[in-house]
Amino acid sequence: MRTLAPTKVESVQCLGRKKTIVAVTHCKHGRGMIKINGSTIELVEPEILKFKAIEPMLLLGRYRFAAVDMRIRVRGGGHTSHIYAIRQSIANALVAFYQKYVDEQQNKEIKDTLVRYDRTLLVADPSTLKCSAF
Repeated sequence: MRTLAPTKVESVQCLGRKKTIVAVTHCKHGRGMIKINGSTIELVEPEILKFKAIEPMLLLGRYRFAAVDMRIRVRGGGHTSHIYAIRQSIANALVAFYQKYVDEQQNKEIKDTLVRYDRTLLVADPSTLKCSAF
């Protein structure tokens, strides 16, 4: 019996951090689906911070996300820090995907746009809560 050779899936895996939260994004070719812990990005809670989570899409345009699927796993911490880790993870994954599989020129445009708006979209904030001295 003949076996089929496994096809190589073009994908990248990136992470975003905020305090003790780690968000890992698995990005591959697809049809524009973004899921966070198995549910769509439209169901992000709290509602007020949803726009923070979709900031990379608003900045770069929905068309850049139309050809990729992203699955995000988030662990630890509170709601607000989750959102900041998610947005950083999404931005990093898109930059890595464009760098590896698309075009270097478009990758540079994406990076410049994100850094010009908010540097923490690409670079992790190392601050953590200090222990009390008592």
